[in-house]
Amino acid sequence: MKLPGAYSNVVSLVGTVLAGISLLLIIFFFILTSFYDVGGAYMGILVFIILPVFLFIGLLLIPIGMYLQIRRDRKNFQQIAKKKLVINFNDPRHRNAFAIFVSVSVLFLFLTAIGSYEAFHYTESVEFCGMCHEVMEPEHTAYQNSPHANVTCVQCHVGPGADWYVKSKLSGMYQVYSVLFKKYPSPIPTPIHNLRPAKETCLECHWPEKFYPHKLEYQKHYLADSLNTEWNINLRMKIGSDHQSMGQTEGIHWHIHKNTKVEYIAGEPTRETIPWVRYINLATGDTVVYMDEEAPLSDSVLASAEIRTMDCMDCHNRPSHNFDTPQDFIDKEIAKGQISKELPFIKKVSMGILTGTYNDRMEAQAAIENGVREYYATNFPDIATNRKDLIDQAIAGMKDAYSKNIFPEMKANWDNYPDHIGHIEYDGCFRCHNSTHTSLTGKTISKDCNLCHTLLLQGTPVNYQVAKFDSSLTFTHPVDVGTDWYDYKCTECHRYLY
Repeated sequence: MKLPGAYSNVVSLVGTVLAGISLLLIIFFFILTSFYDVGGAYMGILVFIILPVFLFIGLLLIPIGMYLQIRRDRKNFQQIAKKKLVINFNDPRHRNAFAIFVSVSVLFLFLTAIGSYEAFHYTESVEFCGMCHEVMEPEHTAYQNSPHANVTCVQCHVGPGADWYVKSKLSGMYQVYSVLFKKYPSPIPTPIHNLRPAKETCLECHWPEKFYPHKLEYQKHYLADSLNTEWNINLRMKIGSDHQSMGQTEGIHWHIHKNTKVEYIAGEPTRETIPWVRYINLATGDTVVYMDEEAPLSDSVLASAEIRTMDCMDCHNRPSHNFDTPQDFIDKEIAKGQISKELPFIKKVSMGILTGTYNDRMEAQAAIENGVREYYATNFPDIATNRKDLIDQAIAGMKDAYSKNIFPEMKANWDNYPDHIGHIEYDGCFRCHNSTHTSLTGKTISKDCNLCHTLLLQGTPVNYQVAKFDSSLTFTHPVDVGTDWYDYKCTECHRYLY
């Protein structure tokens, strides 16, 4: 099969070489990544995005070179007169050219279909989303340690359907620009205001009406004393009604019942305060408006404020990217034995170091290393000498926990990303349930603890207080603070302990 004479030109030959090498590299790397776990995110970008671009450019250069060659030939032989296009299959040159064109087109379309499919799935993958190391490292790391670690990023951030896929890619173009030219803020601000509604993402998997009525929550804490005293709390969370047959008629998920509509106005973009709430019974039409007496909104603000309908993300705002507080992640490290309780005051020492402000991770790790060793060398020299193994283990545990929860380069940590579930370090539930939100008729949104949970167990393992299953204990603060734990919000102390 003889190639057309016009093919013999530098541009077409360069295009052929470029396309051929690109194709061979795509096949080679595809086989390599299919059978061997090598390359990671960069290999995927090379195989499914970069090399196909060079393949396309190479194939495009071939007809461009032929066209330019024909024009040169016509000019040289003064064939300027226009001629009608005639395809004669009795002419071997025409047959060869047509056969080559069809064969290359079919092969190109086949490879394009495979490449487009693989490129689509790759750009939807977790490793692609997390490849911008400095920018996405905090969220990517937190995601890998979350309950949704087996749910891909796009299942929540994009969801099904072509319209949101297109929106996400258009948004992604600006994100790429921001990363390349360092236009992104640190920390990345939340909440994401153009996020797809939860009913189109979360509720694709979760079915609130079928949640079990109650859930047992086990919490293990350690006090900052010499013995690192263990203090446990067991709660029965009222996520639904007393019995599953009653669905969402009461309990925490009442807020998203089919006959319930809760709207609110946030006090600031982070939604950490909610001064105005409106409850609408969709079945009867009854409406009640609550205003925070301690921070009322003026009529002018009410007239222009954005009214948001409460959904899953207003409470579950960190479902896959939760940054634990130092208090919480040190408790977890002690509970799993990575930090030994045998080291006196290790909880107190850890908190003192980890709540410091550092410019980067290396500075933080140096502070952990030096701080722990200096404390025990100064205050407990026998332990520093004889239990060096426990000290080394504790330092490793602190470094590992810090690296998963605090990212100084991006200013990403628990304080910049509040979690609205609960009410200890963040106001969360107490944004509305604080007994200061009052209606015109005198109704209030109660802060009664038993609305959301009952306390079944509290105290140390040697001195537990235990309630009957159908009743609740009165909370006892591990450190005696009188009635302050009830008279004030938890965050007024716990948020500013760090």
